[in-house]
Amino acid sequence: MRLVVLSDTHIPHRAKSLPDEVWAYIKQSDGIIHAGDFSSYNFYLELAAYMKKENIFAVHGNMDDEDLFNELPELLRFELEGVKIGVYHGIGAPFGIEKRVLRKFSEDMPQLIIFGHSHLPVKKEINGVVLFNPGSPTDKIFARTNSFGILELESGKFEVRHIKLN
Repeated sequence: MRLVVLSDTHIPHRAKSLPDEVWAYIKQSDGIIHAGDFSSYNFYLELAAYMKKENIFAVHGNMDDEDLFNELPELLRFELEGVKIGVYHGIGAPFGIEKRVLRKFSEDMPQLIIFGHSHLPVKKEINGVVLFNPGSPTDKIFARTNSFGILELESGKFEVRHIKLN
């Protein structure tokens, strides 16, 4: 199973749409994980129209429309292909965000935590938990490059990686 991992798309505030390269990966994927800050409910509906809603795993971010706050949770836990996954947007300053994200899941720690907010691509392991921030495919406010992620899962194992955009 292959999923595109997004966060901080900020559509239409920072871009009118996702870059074509991201859409190309979406077309070849089984689902989407979005760690918040879609910005507009219409963009969420655009993704849902392309990819069945049950194949979109998403949380709201701090910059999302009220409709997204009402429809999407702040924190999401689920299991795919035997892998426990958590998704949370994140809050506060970029410095120290990983510790705040880990605390959010302290009661039932997943194997993989996907988060956003900082727009910085991150992949690190802390105490056996992989923390992954895909970065932003549309905004470089705190990052040198735009990016998103790919998550591949099979039989209880997973691989997550960044795709950098030009």
